[in-house]
Amino acid sequence: MRDGIYNILYSNESAQKLAADLYYDGCLSLERKKTAADSLSSWIRPAGMRIAPERRRWTAHEDRVLLRLNNDAAAAKELGRTEKSCYIRLWRLRTGQAPMPAER
Repeated sequence: MRDGIYNILYSNESAQKLAADLYYDGCLSLERKKTAADSLSSWIRPAGMRIAPERRRWTAHEDRVLLRLNNDAAAAKELGRTEKSCYIRLWRLRTGQAPMPAER
């Protein structure tokens, strides 16, 4: 961050979708920006490049289960998540990095 300004990076298919939405045919834009946006449409994912899976948000119910079990491996089995994700979420809950779930 410099001078309170953030640069947000889009890549791969997300960049293509955003560029197509922002720089549609006939839109008012700088020519150099339109040219850069148009160049994205020809990008093709390389054969060996993995696609990251959709991220699953933690629910209050899952947080309560995680806190009740207080065990990464047991919580991973019950919640259908990885041990690593349970470990990190439990750490975030304990350290205040994530809000504690509201009681029912």
